[in-house]
Amino acid sequence: MSTVKQVSVLLENEPGKLSAVSELLGKEGINIGAMSLAESTDRSIVRLITDAPAKTIQVLKSAKYHVWAVDVIAVITPDHPGGLSSVLKPFSVEGVNVQYLYPHLRRHGEDAIIIYRVDDNKKANEVLKENYIAVLGDELYSL
Repeated sequence: MSTVKQVSVLLENEPGKLSAVSELLGKEGINIGAMSLAESTDRSIVRLITDAPAKTIQVLKSAKYHVWAVDVIAVITPDHPGGLSSVLKPFSVEGVNVQYLYPHLRRHGEDAIIIYRVDDNKKANEVLKENYIAVLGDELYSL
């Protein structure tokens, strides 16, 4: 099964909080490859794919941030009309629920890389394999 580590951090929904995280990671030599921000009234959840997830967790925890990690799937997705559907449709047919997704900043050749959080990583990987859809594992960290 191919997954990558997503690091999430809980921030106060205030000016400068996201900038502080970005600056801290940059000073530690950690590169952000993908980021998603989901806000509520007083808090935000920042989801990160970095080139060093274990170090990212350690750095953020040392700075007293509330941090956790989950396994997500990095799927090579055709970058043309209907490309996203080529991944979502097999998930739908096989009953894999996509909880959220967001793009990675880098590309794989001409294709996009989309980060998927699903309800069942094992089943999702099987569905992707059966449909000849490529996923990235640890090689994502070095793109």
